Amino acid sequence: MFIGFHTTQSIADLMQDLKATSSKWINDNKLTKSRFEWQSGYGVFSYSKSQIKNVIDYIENQKEHHKKKTFLNEYRLFLEKFEINYQEQYIFKEPE
Repeated sequence: MFIGFHTTQSIADLMQDLKATSSKWINDNKLTKSRFEWQSGYGVFSYSKSQIKNVIDYIENQKEHHKKKTFLNEYRLFLEKFEINYQEQYIFKEPE
């Protein structure tokens, strides 16, 4: 998800609302065999205004891009690139 965000807004509040609303929608529409729940935690990356076109291009081409590199592998590379310390137990899992 790529969004514009005012610096006075709370990322934690946004993510709580997003997870609650999307979980309800997924469960109400029975889009999974079992009850859907988000894992705890989330990843957030910021980009400067000058990078907007690059990020949009990436999003538009990610289906093709992820044929070469899985999202999970790429996510780990983002964490390393941005020097974000993380614990493996909190990294999301590939769908079964």
